[in-house]
Amino acid sequence: MIKAPERLSKKLGLTFNHPEWFVLALTHRSMGARNNERLEFLGDSILGFVIAEALFEKFPDAPEGVLSRLRASLVNQESLAELARLHNFGDYLILGSGELKSGGYRRASILSDAVEAIMGAIIKDQGIDNCKAWILDLFADRIAALHLDNWQKDPKTRLQEYLQARQLDIPEYSLISQTGLPHEQTFKVECSITLFDKKFIGVGISRKKAEQQSAELMLAQIARDSK
Repeated sequence: MIKAPERLSKKLGLTFNHPEWFVLALTHRSMGARNNERLEFLGDSILGFVIAEALFEKFPDAPEGVLSRLRASLVNQESLAELARLHNFGDYLILGSGELKSGGYRRASILSDAVEAIMGAIIKDQGIDNCKAWILDLFADRIAALHLDNWQKDPKTRLQEYLQARQLDIPEYSLISQTGLPHEQTFKVECSITLFDKKFIGVGISRKKAEQQSAELMLAQIARDSK
């Protein structure tokens, strides 16, 4: 049973003047001609710009090639799908019966398109400035965790090197849940360190990806605490 869209909009910190835009953003093309593809097109356009501008400001000395690779590491199908899984988007997607039976609510392409469609819906409902603010909030932890000296290393390696350099215990990763069919599973993993009590949960299509995301969130917290 599909959960009420307003529950998801509340989780995402969104209030729509015209809720039908949000409902449309969650509606897959398998439901017919009225679907989220046009909103996804709009959202994709602003997402690339907002992330590019954020990276431009965060790394004033980085050349164009590095900025492009950094943006690609944030704005891609799997990254967006992981954000969607973190908020259980699959429970709210409006899919046709065939797509529903085939597990479309777990498919990375459908999840990532819905995230971008929500961005498009915010533009239509509230304007570009509000959409930009929401995107920056959504990606805040991932942007904060980026550093030019080590951004090409995976988050688990960066976190472990940070802790070892300070003679602290290495991170612990605990599997919280593993759901879905064998070929389309979703993993949730919790990362904890002795540096502070707070724990972070990562979500991914494999345990490794979930661990990497939880490490990335932990690195973002460390970055905020060190400011």
